[in-house]
Amino acid sequence: MTKGTSSFGKRHNKSHVLCRRCDNWGEKAKRRKTTGSGRMRSLKLVPRKFKNGFQNGAPKGARGPTAASS
Repeated sequence: MTKGTSSFGKRHNKSHVLCRRCDNWGEKAKRRKTTGSGRMRSLKLVPRKFKNGFQNGAPKGARGPTAASS
């Protein structure tokens, strides 16, 4: 497929106006504002943490003897 001017004649539908399935005019605005359009400083780590069961701190054996076990 070419990227130059030869491909410009084949464009015959407007894709930047509204939702193509339901003619929803607010669809584009929703996409602009939704989660993931910004930086997501903390939220981008959540899937990885969820996969591991939200573990935190050192591994269980590496903490050393605790007061409860003795």
